[in-house]
Amino acid sequence: MAKSAAGGPFPGGVNWVLPHQGDSAIPDPLQSPEAIVDALAAQGYLASRRIAQVIYLAMRLNKPVLAEGPAGVGKTELAKALAAGAGRKLVRLQCYEGLDESKALYEWNYRKQLLRISSDSSSGWQEMSEDIFSEDFLLPRPLLTAIASPDPVVLLVDEIDRVEMETEALLLEVLSEFQITIPELGTVRAGSQPLVILTSNNTRELSEALRRRCLFLHIPYPSPEREREILFARAPGIPEALADSIAQVARSLRGMALKKPPSVSETIDWARTLLTLGVARIDSESFSETSHVLLKYQADIDIALKELATEG
Repeated sequence: MAKSAAGGPFPGGVNWVLPHQGDSAIPDPLQSPEAIVDALAAQGYLASRRIAQVIYLAMRLNKPVLAEGPAGVGKTELAKALAAGAGRKLVRLQCYEGLDESKALYEWNYRKQLLRISSDSSSGWQEMSEDIFSEDFLLPRPLLTAIASPDPVVLLVDEIDRVEMETEALLLEVLSEFQITIPELGTVRAGSQPLVILTSNNTRELSEALRRRCLFLHIPYPSPEREREILFARAPGIPEALADSIAQVARSLRGMALKKPPSVSETIDWARTLLTLGVARIDSESFSETSHVLLKYQADIDIALKELATEG
């Protein structure tokens, strides 16, 4: 087997089998649920006690977190805030239909390999293959990057419900063992335990095997009181009365038969829009003129205007 090239993308020599650190790798900012709440709040993410407890247990038990809920309630932002609050690198695997092993794990730099072969016609195949199938020719993708990192990272597997069952099975296998075998090089095993956050918008049912492997976290739409707190944190300077009105309107809209109810991120955008336009209170006119920021389908806007007028 070929030896690793000096200065390659991963540490550790031929097999890259690195020691597993477990709980000792938990950074100080995340040593308790209360500390997690504080660390997330410092990043502008207002986490409930339940969210903090699930994250804490995931780190202690070395389990991934499966965060489900409507789109736009803060599942992805949770991973980003955790990485920033803990001082960890965020590694993101954005899932989509058609995602395969080469985009999730690794692939070889075929163009570079061909250039290497064409530039040296004197070497035998054995010597050449040991060269072109070395770390210098490897393109690490998110899963390999996270597992090979010598420092703890936050691995975000975003919208896992978008991938096919075969890819889900691959992800499950990798996340169960936290190691990847590359036939030409050897085994990469996690040198430090990544904190893994998988998100799902419930566009399809996930396998029971994946659910068993994870700690489950459901993030619903926030209550009006919690949404008001979020608006204070993410739209600085918003008047209390306006924040109250936005939170109440958002709750009413989410109770309507809309194609796409407003997400938390969209209520934040709406709050910032109203502040920018100098709107002090929400009435039928201001809602009609700014509803396109909050709702993304004309049919939804028509329904909302009609029902809010009736409620008013």
